[in-house]
Amino acid sequence: MSRALSPLAFYIHVPYCVKRCGYCDFNTYTPSELRAGGDIASVSEGYIDLLIQEADLIPESGPIPTIFFGGGTPTLMEPADLGRVLSHVKNRFGFAKGCEITIEANPDSVTFEKLEALHSIGVNRISFGMQSAKSHVLKVLDRTHNPENVAKAIDWAKSAGFAEISVDLIYGTPGESIEDWSTTVEAALSLPITHVSAYALIVEDGTKLGSQVKRGEVVMPDEDLTADKYLVADEKFHAAGFDWYEVSNWAKPGSECRHNIGYWKGVNWWGLGPGAHSHMDGRRWWNVKHPNSYRDRLQSGESPVLGEEFLSDAEKESERILLEIRISQGIEISSLDSKQRSRLLPFLATGHISKEKWEEGRVILTQTGRLLADQIVREILL
Repeated sequence: MSRALSPLAFYIHVPYCVKRCGYCDFNTYTPSELRAGGDIASVSEGYIDLLIQEADLIPESGPIPTIFFGGGTPTLMEPADLGRVLSHVKNRFGFAKGCEITIEANPDSVTFEKLEALHSIGVNRISFGMQSAKSHVLKVLDRTHNPENVAKAIDWAKSAGFAEISVDLIYGTPGESIEDWSTTVEAALSLPITHVSAYALIVEDGTKLGSQVKRGEVVMPDEDLTADKYLVADEKFHAAGFDWYEVSNWAKPGSECRHNIGYWKGVNWWGLGPGAHSHMDGRRWWNVKHPNSYRDRLQSGESPVLGEEFLSDAEKESERILLEIRISQGIEISSLDSKQRSRLLPFLATGHISKEKWEEGRVILTQTGRLLADQIVREILL
């Protein structure tokens, strides 16, 4: 008999996009990349049934606390089909009280009717990919949406009943000035949102943007300018009532994304779909990446899992420190050994670690300390 599992968070991957953005290296595919004629509906036919089939491979678990539809562009799928997945996992495992169900959305991929339908199936949190309010920045990122559609989509979402609405922003794009970024932040804060994520652009090898940078067609901005943009954003968010709770995330009180907090705190989660990763008590595994391989395996009765790893106690501890340093609760000083604590003293002296919180027994980064999070982690883990 299978051992009953602790409650699992669920990540559900939808690997389809109409067009690939120039900076994107996520596990997502367009109809042309899948070498299939037609549109998203034709290439995704039967995909929901595969997700349900994979969900049936999961052992018994407690009620689900959070679910996150990511991608790709999940809102390209029909709400009724996404509802079939939700109904299936709810019937199998149950939902915890107040279960948070989030979906990522492209502003151009929704209508008011679609948002109403998503809310009616139980989705209660939505995150729009805004990235920038400046058309020339979106052009460099190769984003497809019209920036004017962001406000329209968010107004629709609010009218459809969504109380928790987030936007994702990207800063540090080639050609983006500090004034451009300030305009974007202010535009986001003018919307009826409860949460905002802001990420520094990372140029990945193999992407269109990565190739443009290598050829010298676009030039990445100075790192100090990118750091200044973070500080500008943090100050504006804070003034508008959004508190930071993770290095790249701010929320109004009570509107933090509980699903992502679970990742940072090392909870157990199960990822459904091609390329999805899962974690269970120090065991990590991941599915085959390509949708066709994922389909072939499940249809032939095989597991979609491609590989796995088991974390040692030392690896678990390193990951705990790496993740906890990023969140506003920080790390308990008592969980660090004397050598680790001593390596943090220079950062305490320079004001990158809060002296007030240190005296209360916690390592919590200050605003400027967040800019050095990776460096501070390296010092701790020497």
